[in-house]
Amino acid sequence: MEIQTSLLAIVVAAFSTFALGALWYSPFLFGRLWVKAHGYTPDKLVQMRAGAARAYGVSLVCYAVMAICLALLIARLGIADAAAAVKLGALCWAGFAATLGLTANMFSEKPLSTYLIDAGFQLVYMVMMSLLLALWR
Repeated sequence: MEIQTSLLAIVVAAFSTFALGALWYSPFLFGRLWVKAHGYTPDKLVQMRAGAARAYGVSLVCYAVMAICLALLIARLGIADAAAAVKLGALCWAGFAATLGLTANMFSEKPLSTYLIDAGFQLVYMVMMSLLLALWR
């Protein structure tokens, strides 16, 4: 199957998702709630920042892979309008990201609030990616 979306659109989708994550998990939106829900201490946050470059790099690669997969779905389904793109992003989120995330949360010791913050981010970026990739011309 051929991807009909430009490489630039895929790169922009991946970097846009990365930028959205920086905002989503910042103190301006859900960062403080996310840190509190995890019970992270200031020392733990400093320790986490030490390995952040690797985590950011892996995240960016994962977003690019997701953008490629969404572009393939968009091409295969012939999606070319905003409403269909939003539906695809929401359906992929509900069928895969939300269910996998909730299952993982149920088997972890994390509170449900951590799942809700993460799942909200995933919903927003999957819809955003789908829109960008479907409407890119």
